[in-house]
Amino acid sequence: MDTITAIGAALSYFLALGFVIPGLASKNKIQTKVVFVCAFLALLLHAWQLKELILNTAGQNLSILNVASLISFIISLVMSVSMLKFRVWFILPVVYSFSAINLLAATFLPGAFITHLETHPSLLIHISLALFAYSTLMIATLYALQLAWLDHKLKSKKSLMLNPNLPPLMMVERQLFKIILVGLLLLTLTLMTGFTFIQDMFAQGKAHKAILSFIAWIIYATLTWGHYQRGWRGQKALWFSLSGAFLLTLAYFGSRFVQEIVLT
Repeated sequence: MDTITAIGAALSYFLALGFVIPGLASKNKIQTKVVFVCAFLALLLHAWQLKELILNTAGQNLSILNVASLISFIISLVMSVSMLKFRVWFILPVVYSFSAINLLAATFLPGAFITHLETHPSLLIHISLALFAYSTLMIATLYALQLAWLDHKLKSKKSLMLNPNLPPLMMVERQLFKIILVGLLLLTLTLMTGFTFIQDMFAQGKAHKAILSFIAWIIYATLTWGHYQRGWRGQKALWFSLSGAFLLTLAYFGSRFVQEIVLT
């Protein structure tokens, strides 16, 4: 039954993309309601499967693939709601594809990293903030990529060829830095709760997470300051966002990959 749920979720994600991708390749208006219904079904099945994968009698299984699938779910949920108001069609193929792939990988390549968050509510708060911070800043990275692509199209005199399903450049830029501000706030709270609640945050094997996360915080804070004080945008926004996203990914998934995949 678990595999059927995962396959059903993946097929629903790809069905949603079946209505999105043709609209990106042509100038036909994308049917928002149809895409949303498909995405809603995918998210419903995805959430059910995550419950089966993560919650069990032994505790919470936060294996690397389960966490990756959870992050994909959060991003897909946010972007699916956003489609009702904003033209996020350029981003959805990446988001939904990763959600489908991550969920199938978590289902068919099970791992184990059992925790007991019910006995450590402070750790639950820290992990929840970290998940939402990472998800938000990954969305910002996708927005930065979209911004760079739109900017390239305009500079190469292809503005008349832009698909009407794509959002205006200035709207994407405004949304990008609003998302970065939210992500920076969540990352700040993540670091604060980490220093407050985790006693051995700089112990051997854990210090790199805090250090890389703090460097990423500096990068996002510098980008935010540079945008509002010096007018940074375009390529600078893209490279700062990519650098911060890379460091955050390395901070968490790097060590977990070594622990769960390489050393097992």
